[in-house]
Amino acid sequence: MNVRRRLLTGTAIAGATALSLGTLSACSGASDKDGKPQVVASFYPMEFLAKQIIGDADVRVDTLTKPGVEPHDLELKPRQVGDLSKADVVVYLKGLQPAVDEAVGQSEAKHKVDAATLTSLEKHGASERGHEHEGHDHAEGEHEGGHEHEGEHDHGGEAGGDPHVWLDPTKYAEVAKGLNKKLAEAYPDHKADFQKNTDALVTKLTALDKEFTAGLKNRTTDTFITTHAAFGYLAERYGLDQEGISGVSPEAEASPARIKEIQEIAKKEKVSTVFFETLASNKGAKTVAEDTGLKTGVLDPIEGINDKSKGDDYFEVMRANLAALKQALGAR
Repeated sequence: MNVRRRLLTGTAIAGATALSLGTLSACSGASDKDGKPQVVASFYPMEFLAKQIIGDADVRVDTLTKPGVEPHDLELKPRQVGDLSKADVVVYLKGLQPAVDEAVGQSEAKHKVDAATLTSLEKHGASERGHEHEGHDHAEGEHEGGHEHEGEHDHGGEAGGDPHVWLDPTKYAEVAKGLNKKLAEAYPDHKADFQKNTDALVTKLTALDKEFTAGLKNRTTDTFITTHAAFGYLAERYGLDQEGISGVSPEAEASPARIKEIQEIAKKEKVSTVFFETLASNKGAKTVAEDTGLKTGVLDPIEGINDKSKGDDYFEVMRANLAALKQALGAR
């Protein structure tokens, strides 16, 4: 798998951390330049959760990954590394952004929240077919009661775990509940407000889960093809088969053999659409579509929001994803 990873060196991170520590005041509790307590989130899904839970509280939420930047390849500047040490809380998802993982490990932030420890991670790859042979029975409606697949979970960001948990509304709600507790520990004066906001957010995520269940119920095929195999949890939740042209990383290059296999699957499973995303190259999708006469469409992994996104926030883009999947899968 040819995946580019551009990291700050340990020396640069250590130097930036030392510099930031020298600027901290002796008083307890870090704050940003506006004098507000500060939460630093690694990328959009973590930023969105933090902002939803914090609400109107006088706490600032910043993100390391700016709109339009592909989070897997984030390069951290020394100033950003310094911000991690000055923040009250750092919220990240271990295993998604190696540069962030390294910087967080060396930062002096009091509260480091790894979202991967707030839910269970599973192993997903480019192909999500044949789950029934691996203990992944997807009887309709099974997800409503929750499900565990023994031997298929990685916990706490262990190697091999798919980090894209936010694309399953139910797992995203689990992360929200865990983050609420961590934020309440950091800002106990806001505990009641955080709980109220979290309850409202979980209610909205539960409603979104029901929309996906109802919307995808009557479909003509279970299979969807995407350039970036980020939708393993979504496929798990709703009994779908994800076929990724590349792997979990959007920059993994598909082999000619894999592209040929995708073409065969598309014909066999009556797939109408090849999905690409807004922050990564759509070359693979176009190649498969041209060779098989399929349409192309957008299925957004919501790793960031920019002017190309089909919505202004997580919920709007997820509903756009649902509409795209319904059309591609022939759901009525």
